[in-house]
Amino acid sequence: MTKPADTSELAATEARRLGVIYGLAAYLCWGFFPLYFKSVKVVPPLEMVSHRIVWSLAFLLLLITWKKAWRSMLELLTLPKSLAVLFATTLLIATNWLVFIYAISVGEVLQSSLGYFINPLVSVLLGFLFLRERLERPQWISLALAVAGVLYLAIEYGSMPWIALALALSFGLYGLIRKALHVEPLVGLTVETLLLAPFALYYLVHLNQTGAGVFLTHSTRLDLLIPMSGIVTAIPLLLFAAAAKKLRLATIGFLQYITPTMHFLLAITIFGETFTHTHMVSFLFIWSGLALYSWHAYRFVTRQQVR
Repeated sequence: MTKPADTSELAATEARRLGVIYGLAAYLCWGFFPLYFKSVKVVPPLEMVSHRIVWSLAFLLLLITWKKAWRSMLELLTLPKSLAVLFATTLLIATNWLVFIYAISVGEVLQSSLGYFINPLVSVLLGFLFLRERLERPQWISLALAVAGVLYLAIEYGSMPWIALALALSFGLYGLIRKALHVEPLVGLTVETLLLAPFALYYLVHLNQTGAGVFLTHSTRLDLLIPMSGIVTAIPLLLFAAAAKKLRLATIGFLQYITPTMHFLLAITIFGETFTHTHMVSFLFIWSGLALYSWHAYRFVTRQQVR
C-alpha cells in the first residue's frame, strides 16, 4: 500500500513552486527596465528616484486599502526593531535605484548588466557569510571566476566598475535583510517606501518651487510616464519579496540571470553600446562562473529529486 505523501513536504514543494513563479515574474519585469528609464532619461537621476518613491507609495496605499491591510501596516509601524530593519532595506533599495538610473542616463547599461550578473554570486556569498548556507568547491570556484572578471575589467580600464559593484552589493544586501525579516511583502514594502517618502516629497516640492523640476514642465507624454514609475517599481519588488520568503538565496541568485541577460542584449542591440575585447574577457570569466554554479545547482536539484 502506498504511503500518503507528507503534508509538510507537499506544502514546501508548493511554496518553492510559487517562489519560482514570483521570482521569474520579478526578474522579467526588471529586465525591461532600461527601456522604461531610457524613455524618461531627461529626468535627473535623483529626481527620478524621488518620483519612484512618492508614486510607489501612492500605488501601494491603494493596494493596502484594497487588501484591507491597514491594521497590519499600523501594527508594523509600532515595532521599533522592525522599522529599523526596514529603514536599512529602504536605503539599500533607494541606492540601487539611484545607481541604476544613473547608469541608464550615462549610457552604461552594459555595466549595469555586469552588476546584475555578479549579483547572483554575491547572494551566494552573503548566504554563506550571514545565513550559514554551506558552499561546496564548485561554488567557491564560481566566486573566484567572478572576482577575476571584475579585477580584469578594473585593471584594463584603470578603475573599478563601481556602478556594477554598487548594484550587486546593494541589491544582494537588500535580499539578505529582506529574507530575514518575517513581514508580509505588501505591508513591508509599503512601510519601506513610507519611511523615505517625506524626504522624497520635500525634494520634489523644492524642485517645483525653484523651477528646476521636470514634472509638468515638459511634455504630456513625460507627465504620464513619470507617475507610472510607481507601478513599474512596486510590482516587481512585491513579486521579489514574495519569492525571497519562499526560496533560498542561492535559488534567487540563479533566477536573477534573466535580468542581466536582457540588459546585456538591450545594451548591444538597441542602445548601441560598444562591447569591447576587455568586456568580452571580463564577461567570459563571469559567465564561466555562472555556468559552473548553474551546473552544480542542477546536479544538486537532480540528486534531491532522486531521493
